[in-house]
Amino acid sequence: MIKDITLGQFFPGDSFLHRMDPRMKIITSIMLIVLIFVASSLYSLLIVTVFSIFLVLLGKISFKTILKAFKPLLIIIIFTSIINIFWGKSGTLLFEWQFIRIYSGGLLSALFVSMRILLLVCVTSMMLSYTTSPISLTDGIESLLMPLSKIKIPVHDFAMMLTIAMRFIPILVEETDKIISAQKARGADFETGSLVRRAKALIPIFIPLFVSSIRHADSLATAMECRCYRGGEGRTKMKRLKLSVRDFVFFFLVVALLAGVILVNVYLGGYHF
Repeated sequence: MIKDITLGQFFPGDSFLHRMDPRMKIITSIMLIVLIFVASSLYSLLIVTVFSIFLVLLGKISFKTILKAFKPLLIIIIFTSIINIFWGKSGTLLFEWQFIRIYSGGLLSALFVSMRILLLVCVTSMMLSYTTSPISLTDGIESLLMPLSKIKIPVHDFAMMLTIAMRFIPILVEETDKIISAQKARGADFETGSLVRRAKALIPIFIPLFVSSIRHADSLATAMECRCYRGGEGRTKMKRLKLSVRDFVFFFLVVALLAGVILVNVYLGGYHF
């Protein structure tokens, strides 16, 4: 499962999404996140799902990669679904056994929560992580937050820290996988025994992982100092961000989609969550 974590990874390419301005990607990503929660009926949720599939095709990222991103979330999805199934008391009673009662509203509630989690991961991964390089993402965040620099907020430092944190996710995932393999080669057992025993077995993983994280951070700091990095003040950009026609086309497409979902909620209705 460690190898299935693709959060923070960037897949180089030349697709429509790869060529978009990072600022527009961030803005439309926020709009799409709002859109997912605005979709309050089965019809509107279906529209958002179709658009998410369209994003995958537009970014030319394989569906296998997207499915790998969903795999680590299975425990969260199953847990939240069970809670919604047994706690939802609206709709028609479908099953009853002693104190256990399952209603149709609980099943639909579990469906909505699960779909929203999957759509959030798909949209944010496609728009930000998979199709946007860390440097472009840093430039986009810094550009959007630049007005805050007028009140002495270190915008460049914030954008840099956020991007470095995202970039380190796949590095630490790979490091964790190597440590687990090394510990298993030494006879460590992470899959059998009680919950307490499994938790204790993870200690030999956390300690070298923590040491490795400090080592990577120190190496990065040394490399930045050797390149005379002194923050954002006075720095120039090798590539200037410039909005193009494709950016505005995609923006208005998302706006139209948001308006369409609202109209579907109002006029078609259906089950509302």
